[in-house]
Amino acid sequence: MDEKSSVMAISDAFHIYDTTLRDGAQQEGLNLSVHDKLSIARHLDELGVGFIEGGWPGANPKDTEFFARAKKELKLKNATFVAFGATRRPDVKAADDVLLGALRDSGAPAVTLVAKSYDRHVDLALRTTLDENLAMINDSITHLRENGQRVFLDAEHFFDGYRANRAYALEVVRVAAEAGADVIALCDTNGGMLPDELSQIVHDVLQSSSARLGIHCHNDTGCAVANSMAAVAAGATHVQGTLNGYGERTGNADLVTIIANLELKKHQAVLPEGYLAEAFRISHAVAEVTNISSSARQPYVGVSAFAHKAGLHASAIKVDASLYQHEDPASVGNDMRMLVSDMAGRASIEMKSQELGIDLKGDREVIGRVVDRVKEMESRGFTFEAADASFELLLREEATGKRPSFFTINHWLTTVERADDKSIVTKAQVTITAQGEQISCNGSGNGPVNAIDNALRSGLKQFYPELAVLELTDYKVRILEGRLGTGAITRVLVETSDGKGEWNTIGVHENVIAASAMALEDAVTFGLLRQGRVPE
Repeated sequence: MDEKSSVMAISDAFHIYDTTLRDGAQQEGLNLSVHDKLSIARHLDELGVGFIEGGWPGANPKDTEFFARAKKELKLKNATFVAFGATRRPDVKAADDVLLGALRDSGAPAVTLVAKSYDRHVDLALRTTLDENLAMINDSITHLRENGQRVFLDAEHFFDGYRANRAYALEVVRVAAEAGADVIALCDTNGGMLPDELSQIVHDVLQSSSARLGIHCHNDTGCAVANSMAAVAAGATHVQGTLNGYGERTGNADLVTIIANLELKKHQAVLPEGYLAEAFRISHAVAEVTNISSSARQPYVGVSAFAHKAGLHASAIKVDASLYQHEDPASVGNDMRMLVSDMAGRASIEMKSQELGIDLKGDREVIGRVVDRVKEMESRGFTFEAADASFELLLREEATGKRPSFFTINHWLTTVERADDKSIVTKAQVTITAQGEQISCNGSGNGPVNAIDNALRSGLKQFYPELAVLELTDYKVRILEGRLGTGAITRVLVETSDGKGEWNTIGVHENVIAASAMALEDAVTFGLLRQGRVPE
């Protein structure tokens, strides 16, 4: 069997069905352009999902344009492209229904139809009879199949419908299956189900029908992934979800977590071999496209998913990583991280130094000094969990007896002025010593920190021209002791990039500008180390 045939066999035996581009796009604050949707579709195909639901052609101009461009531009290696839409309208022939025609003409080889399976919705939303709803399901599936398309049915509000009128909900499944729907996906549309009851209902539907069942869960009880897994355990062989759990209200079932659970915990191959290792990269790549920050605590692919803080954990992990990790991070393309904090013990520091490429050679005296210093600094408000670059500078200082240094900031002054025309003018003057010379440099910016940053780099660029590639990409301020009001201790975190990577540095002081200057000094120093410069 060749690779393509193998992929098809996996995807048809068990369906991983992604609806990020439609259901996921309904998330508050998530707005996808046609270009974004094409980009995400390519990433999903790289993950190896079996089906990608592209949206609802004919329902809005954006989705109509997307399907037109997808015909020409999307060359999918693993996935089947799916159009989404509704069954025909009441009392209209399927062949004459405009929206059903848009699905037929979309160019998608497969179509998912949404249909009402809750009798109350048929009465109140469709405003038609229960029998006419069944006829709409039958006619729509039959029409699309006669035109050569594969058809799935999403039984909307199925679980609520089942509890209200079991016989009618089962009749919807029977009619859809007999009309030729490949899969009937049971939808927990309101997201209110819990795993035990859901699995019982799925089992009952399978016992009462010959249909192939799928599951579509929302996360309103926080159980979307658990409900999906329960449905699979009960016999469902088609799982719908979204990447990173995007979706309306509290989101949909996170497809990344479901895939990893099935492959790693249930040992069920649902992706082509080796594709799971791309999960971390693709999850974060899609987050960049959506412009919605990834959750650090997302299972498997969050940056904190395999991060360890407690010294006790680090000691155990040093002996055997599996003692405090349920899986190998590499299985999903992630990495183990050691966090440095006041909870750190010797093992944490030693493992973190190895992670940063600094060999302390098991020197207990050096490791002890680092532990003591970290705990003392954290008692003053420092935190190195999110400031690896500042910690590496500290580590180098303790290991060698001298802090890496390329320059010294002797003096700085900032002014903020509101001019007569109501514009805000911010300036900074910085005096530095570098390579034996003392110079004074000036800068301006949209605030004092930006002005100091510009002044510092304008003065240093004559000695270190490589600083031109550095860019301050993020700046966070946190007040640590609110009881002191405006005199509180302030922590500043600065993120800097050289176009090839980012690093974070920290400053702590009663004065927010002083804290910022400390973080900027670390940022530039670390940037020069990254550029290969040898400290003075």
